[in-house]
Amino acid sequence: MLLSQSRIIDRKYLMPTLIVENPPSFHVKTECDKAAFDNGFRIRDGWDADGWGKFRSATARGAIWLAGGSMHGPWLLAVERPDVVAELGLPPVDMPGPGEQRYAFKELDDLYRAIRRVYELGVSLPTAPLEEFRRRTRDLPARTEAERTVIQRIGQDIFRQRLLDYWQGRCPLTGIATPALLRASHIRPWAQCETDEQRLDVHNGLLLSALWDAAFDAGLVTFDDEGAPVFSHKLPQRERAFFTWRAPLPLKDAHRHYLVWHRTHVFQA
Repeated sequence: MLLSQSRIIDRKYLMPTLIVENPPSFHVKTECDKAAFDNGFRIRDGWDADGWGKFRSATARGAIWLAGGSMHGPWLLAVERPDVVAELGLPPVDMPGPGEQRYAFKELDDLYRAIRRVYELGVSLPTAPLEEFRRRTRDLPARTEAERTVIQRIGQDIFRQRLLDYWQGRCPLTGIATPALLRASHIRPWAQCETDEQRLDVHNGLLLSALWDAAFDAGLVTFDDEGAPVFSHKLPQRERAFFTWRAPLPLKDAHRHYLVWHRTHVFQA
């Protein structure tokens, strides 16, 4: 079997020198097909001359490529979208190949988690929720207040689902993952947004547990640029003890932009 001579150098995950199996064996193809299919990329576009298989999703924009070093790994992932790469938070490998960036994993479980995260970001960044909203409301009437309320509810449902995807179904502040206890918190409220782009932007949202959401919405708490809570003087000291948190919010610059608005217009310093 011929093997490409692509070298993978990743101090954290892999041995210093590895190669991509090319052409890929039946086992490698089967594992890659299953990894892609199980994590939202169910359209296979075939295998290229360098041993990479290309996969797409019907719902998430942007392709991924998968490959293997052998039937025992390592397992390789290439991602097309720069915005997804910017938020993926994984150490890349220095190797030639398709896509914007490439990653390598010793275990299939780690590959699965990475592909799933690429999918979650693919359906939530940057304008995917807006495109979904426009598609679902394109033919709906908006002449009466009741009709406009229906359209708004669709938008808010989309926003909540994409926040669940973006934050991986968990309040990043507390770790709470029970859906009934989670709220899709707009940083700049829906009614105060100037465009649908702002209303459906996942960076204009935080997935917070119900108590934190209520305080955030009321302006009794906000967050600094490092993601740490800042409490209003109107929130009694004895009640702050109920606002437990385990880590600051992992914010991007786009979140910080909206939080400036919240600290200026909503927070009761």
